[in-house]
Amino acid sequence: MEQDYDGTVYPDAEPASRFAGVPDGFARLWTPHRIAYIERGAASSDGCVFCTAPTLSDEEALIVHRGRSAYALLNLFPYNSGHLLVVPYRHIATYDEASADEVAEIGEITQTAMRVVRRTSRSDGFNIGMNQGAIAGAGIAAHLHQHVVPRWAADANFFPIIAQTKALPRLLGEVREEIAAGWPSAV
Repeated sequence: MEQDYDGTVYPDAEPASRFAGVPDGFARLWTPHRIAYIERGAASSDGCVFCTAPTLSDEEALIVHRGRSAYALLNLFPYNSGHLLVVPYRHIATYDEASADEVAEIGEITQTAMRVVRRTSRSDGFNIGMNQGAIAGAGIAAHLHQHVVPRWAADANFFPIIAQTKALPRLLGEVREEIAAGWPSAV
């Protein structure tokens, strides 16, 4: 006996669970770019992911810009396409530990990131912020990082509310290439 989503009962039907590909109540979204994060781990075996990222190639680490004391890379778990993180190279946890040079460059990179993302993706606005400490929502609390999240007038839909799924229309590698190519040579 099988029951449909609207409650209709089919006494002679085989259970749907016996067939491959039948929905099982889980929302699935194809995200091949995340395999690098899974294989490497949120914090690599070498330690901090933000300390390890600069030792990798720009493509592998999704870095779009390297500065003197800070760099910008794509977030592996983006809220929207083009979600960047601005990170000091030095392993510090909070904003008040940053030197004046680090604060200045984080600000410069953030401003440039906004200009580049606005130009390359025509975003309508941005959410910018830092979560300081695990209690404040920092996923990686041990290493300071600032979020630069592009927003569009129509970027909200029912997925996050109903299906607890965020649809991202572009692969991270494509977004990284576009933003890196749009970054000015001298900041």
